[in-house]
Amino acid sequence: MKTYFLRIVLQLLVWATALSTYWSHMTTEYWRLLGAAAYFAAFFVLPLLTKKPRTTIVLLCVLSILSVVNLYPLASEAFNPFLLLIQCMVVWEIIQRLSLFSAIYPAVLQIAGLCLVAVRAGLEPSSWLFISIYVILLYSGAVLYRLKHEREAFANARYNTLISEYRSLKRRLATEEDSARQEERMLIGHEIHDSVGHKLTALLMQIESLRLKDGNPYHEEVDLIKQLAYDSLEETRRAVKAFRHGDTGGLQGIMRLIRKLESDSFLRIYFTVNHGAFSAPLHGEQSFAIYRSVQEALTNIMKHSKAREAKILFEAPGGSVFRFEISNPITNPYSYQEGFGLTSMRERLNKINGDLEVFAASGQFVVRGWLHITDRGEPDD
Repeated sequence: MKTYFLRIVLQLLVWATALSTYWSHMTTEYWRLLGAAAYFAAFFVLPLLTKKPRTTIVLLCVLSILSVVNLYPLASEAFNPFLLLIQCMVVWEIIQRLSLFSAIYPAVLQIAGLCLVAVRAGLEPSSWLFISIYVILLYSGAVLYRLKHEREAFANARYNTLISEYRSLKRRLATEEDSARQEERMLIGHEIHDSVGHKLTALLMQIESLRLKDGNPYHEEVDLIKQLAYDSLEETRRAVKAFRHGDTGGLQGIMRLIRKLESDSFLRIYFTVNHGAFSAPLHGEQSFAIYRSVQEALTNIMKHSKAREAKILFEAPGGSVFRFEISNPITNPYSYQEGFGLTSMRERLNKINGDLEVFAASGQFVVRGWLHITDRGEPDD
């Protein structure tokens, strides 16, 4: 749009200067003003017809004819050199909007009109030589520019196709990797269930039969062994359930999310994990809340930030608090309003004894959250 307005300004300046040479005769040559008005009317309509190539060709032919007619010298008038500048700007519109084959029609009209004006003005041979060299250089440059533009357009289309295929391949590989991982989990779960689970069940039955025997002096020991076997069976069942269903969230889910965003969305992520963060005893709800918070923050960066980069920090200072921080560069001044995503993030953290802080400072937009860590030896509230 900026280049379009710039072209309009240049056209107005050149046309005003070109018509100023006829100002003293404008009372009798007012048709030049009408022709200039018709020229600009066609020029303004031109961008509205980009999807109609035949109409565009006709309008560009009209521009070529009007530029010659409006500056055509009468009996005592000399050749107007501003005609060359106007023709140059018309050539620019032709090359921008038409293919090389379609550009032949307005180009032929331009050259024919220029020769007609030169003959009418009775130019010297040196002037003819200058105009000939000018026309050759003008159209040679226009053709070279068009060829370069078409090569770049082809390269961009090919690049976009390759990027699309690359992303599709990455998604397919990620899906196949998840499927293979899930199948492996199912296989391990079945093996644990069929071997360890059945043997523990048989062991419980043997212990129960031993406990029910008369005259057994080790009732307390047998009850303890039974409880241990029962706890082992429950742990095995939980492990089998975890293997079968897997976990899309948690810290491992965050790693998969980062890999996916880097490959699919070209988001550059700097991931820092301080000592103790990965070994922090987080239960399932805490891990899932962290995963959703990081996911929401990265989604907001892709939607609202011009910078395609982010920094993620995980730390567990003192082993009692887990803290995460997602930041991205911003331009000052920067204003924001908490939407549904950030509000839901804060509510989710508040439910598990955590909190969220959102602020902008020092050229960075920061989303920082923390939650208290449940010790392995303490029960969950």
